[in-house]
Amino acid sequence: MTLCTESEHSVLPQDASTGHSLQPLQTQNTSEPDVAIANPQGDLCAAQPQLLAIGTGGAGAPPLSKNALKRIRRQQEWEEGRDDRRKRRREKRQGRKQRLREERKSAVAQGANPVKVFPSKVASTTVPIAVLIDCDFDAYMTDKEHISLAGQVTRCYSDNRNARYGAHLWIAGWTGKIRHRFQSVLGNQHQHWKGVGFVEDDFLACAEAARAQMRDSQSGPMIESLQHSLDQDASAACVKDDGHSPPLAEAQGRLDETFSDVVYLTSESPYTLQRLEPHTCYVVGGLVDRNREKGLCYRRARERGIRTAKLPIGQFMVMHSRQVLATNHVVEIMLKWLECGDWAEAFLAVIPKRKGGKLIGDESLSQEADDAGIQMAWPKDEAQCKEDR
Repeated sequence: MTLCTESEHSVLPQDASTGHSLQPLQTQNTSEPDVAIANPQGDLCAAQPQLLAIGTGGAGAPPLSKNALKRIRRQQEWEEGRDDRRKRRREKRQGRKQRLREERKSAVAQGANPVKVFPSKVASTTVPIAVLIDCDFDAYMTDKEHISLAGQVTRCYSDNRNARYGAHLWIAGWTGKIRHRFQSVLGNQHQHWKGVGFVEDDFLACAEAARAQMRDSQSGPMIESLQHSLDQDASAACVKDDGHSPPLAEAQGRLDETFSDVVYLTSESPYTLQRLEPHTCYVVGGLVDRNREKGLCYRRARERGIRTAKLPIGQFMVMHSRQVLATNHVVEIMLKWLECGDWAEAFLAVIPKRKGGKLIGDESLSQEADDAGIQMAWPKDEAQCKEDR
């Protein structure tokens, strides 16, 4: 590639009145060029030819800014280091396994029972509950947020696979950028996942597929926490908050009885989830938007006549931030509840410490706040919250 400029020997036009050559108009470029194109000798700069081609943008296209070129450069460097990162992760896993073998050997040499020191992993049991992740939000997220969502979906699968009691996991809206990322950057790792269903259509079509799976196959044993829910009044599984007005009045509609066993979990819902019900599909919005699109999941559910509910965080915990959790945290909380049947224990085990969540009634709450110099925002009716608990 060569850049052509005016030659020193090119003939300049002459002024007819004076006979002198006309000099080209010299303008001062006050803006700094985005990319260094040529050196003082007129040769093309050989450094970073790909960035140079991108920066010029082609004929008629504006050049990219320095920040844009830096982002492209960082992305290229990240892609080039992919094999090295994979190698380091493999070495780290091998080193961890080697350390565990050495620790086990040392414990046996000291006379310890290796079964007690290193208890074996309990096999996961799938129970008759379906968890659906609605990933049909391509238009509402940036590229970075799509990357974050892919990581959260991966974490959901890992938590469900390793949980004491797992759910039937389904991914709805399996199209667009999320599927492209799994098929390209993540190397189709989802094809090796076990017990996960992928549906290209919306969450209602996914719910129908989840129903069929729980109906036609062995949906799983009725564990204690689910049996307790089955013995109670089904209408009390979700309780409407007193004095709560729906955030989106226009989204209110008649419930579709065809999907009465589908519950969309959203923090904007006027209903609070009290327990999980067997043979029910719980939809979690796969949306990473940094709280830009408030009420989006709630509107989507109500426009389709689907029940909504939110986790009972406010009944058990005091939060320093909004009660909006990542997709994988919501799934992990439900899995923890299946294991212990206690929302307080599930919240305390899963909610990140950075959110400052503390159990209501915890005696150490006020003392820790005083030590940290934090003014706690207690609920208006703390006594009522304790009674509900």
